[in-house]
Amino acid sequence: MSAPNECTDACFSGEYPRKLTSRWTEGLISYQVFAMKVNRKVGTSSLRQECNRVTSTSTTGKIEQIAGVECYVASPTGDYAKDKVVLFLTDVFGIPLINNRLLADDFARNGFKTVMPDLFNGDPRVLDPPPTFDREAWMAKHRDPESWISALDSVVASLKESGVTRIGTTGYCFGAPPAFHLALNGESDVTVLAHPSRLVCPEDFEKYKAESKAPLLINSCEDDRMFPPEQQTIVDGIMGEGKFAPGYERTYWDGCTHGFAVRGDLSDPKVKAGKEGENKSNINQSAAIDWLNPGAFAASAKFFKKYL
Repeated sequence: MSAPNECTDACFSGEYPRKLTSRWTEGLISYQVFAMKVNRKVGTSSLRQECNRVTSTSTTGKIEQIAGVECYVASPTGDYAKDKVVLFLTDVFGIPLINNRLLADDFARNGFKTVMPDLFNGDPRVLDPPPTFDREAWMAKHRDPESWISALDSVVASLKESGVTRIGTTGYCFGAPPAFHLALNGESDVTVLAHPSRLVCPEDFEKYKAESKAPLLINSCEDDRMFPPEQQTIVDGIMGEGKFAPGYERTYWDGCTHGFAVRGDLSDPKVKAGKEGENKSNINQSAAIDWLNPGAFAASAKFFKKYL
């Protein structure tokens, strides 16, 4: 899939803490301090505030090597289906972004072993880059799918060798093309996207309809230059009203911007509703969820429970 546009407004801009100098094992500890620094820096614009809100600094998963690829792995604490895995395909900030890890932990709390592979070979988007940081060079290095296909395919093959038979993907921004890659190659069984980027509309969606058998959910929003409302309408025309037999759903969140499902400012009621709804703690507790307005996380977990 080609990538004519980059996610510049939420994924490649803003002031963030300094780059982690080690691999993720150290980063899981040190980034908690950096994440709090993010909160102190937000607020200079509504976009920056939307994209960098950190709601907690406590994670429960751990770093594991899978097929030689570093992964953040969050496992349910009780009984769960060992043959099912959710692959969490991140935005450009990758494993070090604590919000990504917190979401993986939330999926695990809802019964899904969740694996977040490093799509950047230890080189996610630099946080608070120094003056010498070459943003264009970084983007060029990671723009080509060849930069992540080998690692992703190796992780999937290893999971299947270990007994995993059904894989769901949840792709955020940069993670959308990797999610489509697996679905189009018959390697995944359910696809969930949130504010996707780097997908060509309508071509990639027409190809998905023609070649994939994985049900598709897209969590979309009002203000998203990477997947604007006009493209959302086009995709509905391709996939909706039963045109995509495996299953298609799209949520839409008024008052939210690109990145809301990961980095939304929960002090904003509209963003909180879009990100997590009334209750994200356990989707099994259906009485505690407003299913008519569940939030992107609950909608995603519900979709996995239905199809995975």
